Amino acid sequence: MELSIVIVSWNVKDKLRDNLQALESSKLDFSFEIFVVDNNSNDGSAEMLKNEFPNVKLIVNSENLGFAKANNQAIKETSGNFILLLNPDMKVCPDTLDRMINFAKNNPQVTVSGCKLFNSKEEIVKQVRRFPKLFDQLMITLKIPHLFPSVLNSYLQVDFNYEKNAKVDSLRGAFFLINRQSYCLINKNQNILPLLDERYFIWFEEVDFCRQVYKLGGEVWYNSEAKCLDYVGASFSQVSRGVTQKYFQDSMIKYFLKWEGYWDAYILQSAWNLINLFVR
Repeated sequence: MELSIVIVSWNVKDKLRDNLQALESSKLDFSFEIFVVDNNSNDGSAEMLKNEFPNVKLIVNSENLGFAKANNQAIKETSGNFILLLNPDMKVCPDTLDRMINFAKNNPQVTVSGCKLFNSKEEIVKQVRRFPKLFDQLMITLKIPHLFPSVLNSYLQVDFNYEKNAKVDSLRGAFFLINRQSYCLINKNQNILPLLDERYFIWFEEVDFCRQVYKLGGEVWYNSEAKCLDYVGASFSQVSRGVTQKYFQDSMIKYFLKWEGYWDAYILQSAWNLINLFVR
């Protein structure tokens, strides 16, 4: 099996259907399999999949396990040489998968790669980020960019050229292609699985994965030669801002505890505590 596609879905039945139809219409000369992990949707997603896409390997959860844990459920069942983590609110072009696999094969040093994302208005989704540091995340926590957007210019890489291939720190997890062999090589373990860190419910898990890749000696690349439509946040639009902010805060603190140390995490937690006093 050349490619395993993993989609974690939550209450986006129509977007998921479009996604799967586009995948099935892809122009490919290699085999692939599709896993959908349904995180306890109540919109009939699981029934739709059983009726309309019987070849999809469906995992149905009785509760919402979050992004990392649900992806890992399917990754453990995959057999592909490449594993694509794909959000349900995405729609590949006919040649997206073919271009991505060719790029990955021609660049075996690349452990993770992503493609050019564009929204429904045909605008580029600016997804490339530098690894989070205390300053930029403190600015985000304190809402400073609402007044002075330029404070995040470095973190957001506002001058990044999305028309050229480039080695990057991290990519949006909406389209996240993992080279299984490369991952095994940098880990010096032929049997290791490219699992996400399950301490994150949502957010920071793809950044964490990219950072781990670099720590082990791998690379992360943006591929401008392939593109995919990204509806950006269809699932999140169903969740209140307060809830999503809580998830974001929780993941940020966990990331900094893991990668930057106690004091950076303490400063960020203190800033969040201050902000939360004013928004309650």
